[in-house]
Amino acid sequence: MDKAYNLTSIRDREDMIRLHLLDSLAILPFIEGKRVIDIGTGAGLPGIPLAIYLSEIEFTLLDSNAKKTRFVQQAILELKLKNVSVCHNRVEQYHPDKKFDTVITRAFAGLSDIVELTAHLLSKNGVLLAMKGQSPDVPKLESAITTLIPVNVPG
Repeated sequence: MDKAYNLTSIRDREDMIRLHLLDSLAILPFIEGKRVIDIGTGAGLPGIPLAIYLSEIEFTLLDSNAKKTRFVQQAILELKLKNVSVCHNRVEQYHPDKKFDTVITRAFAGLSDIVELTAHLLSKNGVLLAMKGQSPDVPKLESAITTLIPVNVPG
């Protein structure tokens, strides 16, 4: 029996493509290094679309919601993705053996909180990509060099 999971609030198929798939892939040019973590991955966005496109890069998809990480694990199995692992944990409690070259967040928290909560995951010259919407509030951050990069999503 197929089971439905309510993982996103978007129901219209065209909106799903634009607001999830194309939005996820819009940050492709900014991914750096060989290790990437997607914090608060939810239904696997943006991590899974990026991992499909960037098969040579190792992705970790982290979320504190067990229902979502079970779904993402099943999606990874069905898509036969060899470069993706799933971690059911809170970001502040996750301490990997090796840091990440790119940390990605999408609709996770305010920018100041994102910087604070993910700092222990980012390698020395790593990049934090915080996908913050159309008009993000970007506070002055003492501990980080910040650059606001507008990204156009088709449609």
